[in-house]
This record gives sequence, C-alpha cells and structure tokens, in this order.
Amino acid sequence: MFRFADVPLSLSGMTRIAGRRVFLRAPSMDDWAEWAELRARSRAFLTPWEPTWPEDSLGRDHFRRRLRQQVREWRAGEAYGLFAFTNDTRRLVGGINLSNVRRGVAQAAAVGYWMGQPYAGQGLMTDALRAALPFVFDELRLHRLEAACLPHNEPSKGVLAKVGFHEEGLARQYLRINGQWADHLLFALLRADYDQLLRTTR
Repeated sequence: MFRFADVPLSLSGMTRIAGRRVFLRAPSMDDWAEWAELRARSRAFLTPWEPTWPEDSLGRDHFRRRLRQQVREWRAGEAYGLFAFTNDTRRLVGGINLSNVRRGVAQAAAVGYWMGQPYAGQGLMTDALRAALPFVFDELRLHRLEAACLPHNEPSKGVLAKVGFHEEGLARQYLRINGQWADHLLFALLRADYDQLLRTTR
C-alpha cells in the first residue's frame, strides 16, 4: 500500500498504485521521451479539451520544469501528478492529476486526466481513475473529489459516471480551454459515495 515515506525527492521510487488493467505512478525524467511522443501523436485529439500548449510543451527542459514543480507540490501536499501505464506492456497511456488540495473545513481536491489517442475508448481511464480512489480517500483522507468537463465531452462524462461521480451543475466560463473561456459541468465523488462503491463491489 502507498505510504508517503515511500516517496523520495525525485518521486521516481513511489510504490505503484495497481488497477485492473493499468497501474499509476509518479513520473520521472526517464518517462520524458515516451511522454513527448505520445502527446505529440495525440496533439489534435487533446488540444480541444486542454489549456493552450506552450511552444516548448514537449521539450525535455519543459518536462524537467514540470517534474520539479510536481515534486514541490507533492512534498507540500498540494497536488499529485500520476502517469498511467498498461499492466501487460508497461506502455504509457495517459495521466491523472490531483490538484488544488484543500485541507481545513474542505478536505477536497480536483481531478483532471488525459488519455493518449491510441488508447482512447478502451476503458483504460475508467480503470485508472478507479485505481486512484483508495489513494484519494484512504491515504490522503479527503472528503470530496471534484471534476469538471466541457458539456459536449461525452467520453469524459462517461468515465466520471462509470466511476461513480455525481453531476452537480454548470459553472459558466469556468476554465480557459484551448484559448477560450468555457463553461464546464461540475461533478463530485464524496467519501460516502466511495464507501458505497466498496460495499457494492465486495
């Protein structure tokens, strides 16, 4: 089981989080080439759903800066970036980001995710997101996990529904996506929802 003591400064030795078809772990510099290749192949597929990519977004130096920022955020308990790999081939297929961790009276975080185009529509992100839930609710001991997606992003809405998220409403011009402020549907999964999922799957 994951413990914070397992995380070195680089995060590369983190105990992996196992799913049915994929496993999750923190990224390392060794992942840069595979990550850059997958993101490049998937650029047209991903850009309608993501913030505008910086010009050097796939460069090694950019990846190194991202990794350093993730290490700082992880150690501060503010955010947790994870890559998803297939169990059989150990190929990188996508990523999950747990961000905006709020403690105090909120005990909540936001989740975002991306999937490389060659692996989309195969149920891998559903498995990855389910695998992350014990980390969110048992290890981080959060009360609420929030997600947002564009109203016309049917695949993402399908993933959230399959995992057990509940739709809570529409946020106008919630995030700047692909250069434009865009409305988003808001979803959430509570600790009580997670406990109910555990009871129904036993």
